[in-house]
Order: sequence, then structure tokens, then C-alpha cells
Amino acid sequence: MTDRSDRHSRRRRHRQLERRARRFQKQAEEFQKSFGVDLSKGFEMHRRRDDSLPSVRDDVDDWSWDEDEDGEWAKDDAIVDDETLSPRDRAYKQARAAANRRIGFLTHLVAFATVIPFLLVVAGLRPAFIVAMSWGIGLAIHYFAAIVAPGLRLKWIEREVDQQVGMNVSRERAAMEGEQSKRIEELSASIAHEIRNPITAAKSLVQQMGEDPAANENVEYANVALEELERVERSISHLLRFARDEDIQLRDVQMADVVTSALETFRDRLQALGVTIQQDVQAAGVMQGDPEKLRRVIINLVGNSLEAFGEAGTEDPVIHVQAGENLAGTEVWVRLRDNGPGMEPERLTKIFSPFYTSKQSGTGLGLAITKKMVDAHGGSIEAHSDPGHGTEFVLTFPKDHDDEGEVLS
Repeated sequence: MTDRSDRHSRRRRHRQLERRARRFQKQAEEFQKSFGVDLSKGFEMHRRRDDSLPSVRDDVDDWSWDEDEDGEWAKDDAIVDDETLSPRDRAYKQARAAANRRIGFLTHLVAFATVIPFLLVVAGLRPAFIVAMSWGIGLAIHYFAAIVAPGLRLKWIEREVDQQVGMNVSRERAAMEGEQSKRIEELSASIAHEIRNPITAAKSLVQQMGEDPAANENVEYANVALEELERVERSISHLLRFARDEDIQLRDVQMADVVTSALETFRDRLQALGVTIQQDVQAAGVMQGDPEKLRRVIINLVGNSLEAFGEAGTEDPVIHVQAGENLAGTEVWVRLRDNGPGMEPERLTKIFSPFYTSKQSGTGLGLAITKKMVDAHGGSIEAHSDPGHGTEFVLTFPKDHDDEGEVLS
């Protein structure tokens, strides 16, 4: 029984020394920060003043701090901010620490309320008043530190965090608004350029026809004017399609069937240009998508390759079309690669921008609309190209969506 009592006393002694050492270390760090004085050596001497500490630590390796109240208090201070705890456990520990602070202050207050009347009776008014004033200052500091300061600290931290987050959000919003404004300006300039030029040309031709109604060139002028007006109509039609939200009708589709159907529309054109299609799409499984929109995506990409072949006069043109699934079976991918003229890096970064085109008769909205349809499926499109070595487009689509059309992860 005596050995057990001695061992318990040693444990309490050890805990007291450990807590005292931690408090001394914290005070030393604050003193060193304030006055530039190194107290680390003194702290080490303080820790080594009891030679029994190592052996005591060996005795209490598996001892729980829940055995008595002192241990619980120390444990609360050690893990109250432990991020590994669940929110419920963290809230419990914080509440426990707050309750302990209040109990400590109430204990101090009870001692004050007991001792001061005793001094008043035993020593008289003046000594009791002096002690009450001195002790009262300490009591007020204790109240502020234990009751007021924690809540005030938390309130100020939350306010500072809110201000910092608000400033960051404001900066991000301003940056996004600036970027959006820049895009709108660029788009407006492109629209004006795309529509004004054909109308100006048609107006000039009509004016020439009016100056000499009987001229033989009027028929040619009229045809050119009609072509320019058709270009305007085509641009407006593409613009309306680009501006309209893509309403996709999801259902189970086979990507292999979509690709085969899209390529079938180019049968005559492929034969006329002598283009070879190398197709390997059977590995792509069933996915949820809008078959008509997906078909238009493939048509737009293959059509771009055929136009590039025709403008560059590519010999032995070939289009490779592959499709499959990722290893996890959650996505379907399609790769279209040609051996056409390719594109420079500067052009490659702009091909999905509205009204950007390098073609004589293009509107510059084909790839922009293609990307919009891919985005509507929750997918992605990437372009890779090397001048003189062709262009490759890689499409990736999620296989499944929920009832509201959102992608299932």
C-alpha cells in the first residue's frame, strides 16, 4: 500500500514539474522575444534539477491523464486545439477548458471573499483595505484573462479572418469582372468586324449597281452582294447558336455509334479528297449524353480536318479516330488525329475563342460551339498540334450523370 502511495506521489510530483517547466519555457520565450535575452540554458537547468524525472517518465509511459483532476486539466490544454479530433470532441474539450477557467476564477473569488472579512476583523480596516486593493487587482486580471480574454480573442480572430477572406473575395471578384469585361469587349469587336465588313462590301456593290443600272457587271455584283449577305446571315445564325444555352437530352448512348454516324455524313467528301479513315472506337462503352450534340461535335472536328487538307493540299491525308475508357471506367475518351498542316502555338491558344478563324469563309464559331457542347456534357476538350505534323483533339466525357444532369464522381 505504501509503495503504491509513493508511486502516486512521484507521478503527481512529475506532473507538477512538467507543467511548471512548460510554463517556465513559455515565459522564457516571451522574455527572450521582448528583451533579446537567451534563457534557454536556464530552462535546461530548470528541467534537470530533479534527477528522478527520467525514471518517473519510464514509470508513467502508459498512464492516462484522466486519473485525477490535475491530469485532466493539463490534458485539456494540450489537445483542445488538436485538429485530429472530431468537431464534437473538439467542442467538448473547449467547453471543458472554459469551465475549468471559470471554476479557477470562482475559487479565487471565494478565497478573496473569505480572507478579506477575516483580515477586517483580526487586523483592522487599514490592513484589510490594503490587502483587498492589492488582491482585487489580481482578481480583476484573473477575471479578464480567464473569462473575458478567450471570448474576445476568438471574436477578434473571427473578425480578422472575415476581413481577410472578404478582401480576397473582393480581389477575385474584381479580377473576374475585369476578365469578363475584357472578353465581352473582344467579343463585341469581333461581332462588329464579322458583320460590318460583309455589309459594307454589299452596300458598295449595290451603290455601284445604282450608278449604272444597265451595266453588264451588275449580275456579278448582285451575286457577290448576295454571298456577302449570306455570310452575315451565317455569322448571325452561328452567333445565336453560340449564345443559346445548350439543352442536352441525356440518355444511354454508344460512343462508337455516334462516331460511326458522324463519319457516315462525310462519305462522299472523303472519297473526293482521298482521305483515309482509320477507326478504332469499339472499346468505348455506354455513356450518358445527347447523341445529336455529340454527333455534331465529331462532325465539326472532322470537318475542320477536311478543310485543312483541302487548303494545304495534303498528300495521302489520314484521320485517326480512336475511342475508349479510362482505367477506372468512369470516363469515355475520343481522340481525333490528322496528318494535316498543323497549327502554330499562337493559333492553337485561340482556336476556341469566338470569331477566331484562319479560313477565308469561316465564321470562327465552329470550335467555340464545339467546346460549349462538350462543356454542357461535363466534359473537356484539348488540342495538340505541331506545324507540318497535323493536329490532335482529345475529348473526355463522364459516363454517368445524376437525375439533374450533374456529373457523378
